[in-house]
Amino acid sequence: MRTVVHSATKKVAIAPDLPTVIIGERINPTGKKLLAASLAEGDMSRVRSLAKTQIENGAHILDVNVGAAGVDEVDLLPKAVKAVQEVTDVPLCLDSPNATALKAALDVYDGKALINSVNGEEASLNRVLPLVKEYGAAVIGLTMDDAGIPKTAAERVAVAKRIVERAESLGIPREDILIDCLVLTVSADQTAAKTTLDAIAGVRAELGMNMSLGASNVSFGLPDREEVNSAFLAMAMAMGVNAPIVNPSHALKTVLISDLLLGKDEFGMTYVSYCRRMARAQQS
Repeated sequence: MRTVVHSATKKVAIAPDLPTVIIGERINPTGKKLLAASLAEGDMSRVRSLAKTQIENGAHILDVNVGAAGVDEVDLLPKAVKAVQEVTDVPLCLDSPNATALKAALDVYDGKALINSVNGEEASLNRVLPLVKEYGAAVIGLTMDDAGIPKTAAERVAVAKRIVERAESLGIPREDILIDCLVLTVSADQTAAKTTLDAIAGVRAELGMNMSLGASNVSFGLPDREEVNSAFLAMAMAMGVNAPIVNPSHALKTVLISDLLLGKDEFGMTYVSYCRRMARAQQS
């Protein structure tokens, strides 16, 4: 199962036997007042800066989300995509629930994009999957449906199967779908993380899919969030997540160590090279 996305000049492959792909989450105005304000003004300088910083910190794909209050996503999402393409050549993940905004962004994107996201709701399937087919994109499928986020792992796997079946019925190949089993905060439900981990294992065993995950959701309301996120991310990777949506400046070391321990880093060279770079940076 190999998912491939690309920009005009750079290709990224996602597969169970390949090193983990980091999708940078920082171009998202949720909880970021300065970014939200700059987007509302149509100023793309902060978007460009976040793009460059995330690439420097190890991101392979960049998520682009402009969903701030008072923003016209149809106008702004393609502008943000153009701005990011001006400063980096990595593939992009176009992040919006607005199908018209997604279409506008796909029209200006130079390459095969990843769309974030579709889910098992009928409205979402009918709105997003035709765009995936039309533009030959890849897509992240969220394991929720018209009844919300299922409480059990088995139910989430069932939603994943429905998304895959609907996509394949439209001629979208299975390898162009990543599944996100969704995690809720453990501060509200102590079983939330384990349910997600069980769902990830189920999707890998029953469908063999590549998987994404917004790992930081697990720690909302808790102290030492980065430590909680790192531990959960490592567990999720062991279960099968291979394209997490994370802050690369916080997650890169966890990803590299996890890849090392999971046998995805031949002779540990990627991790050793990273440690040497960090040591040189501290000495300079």
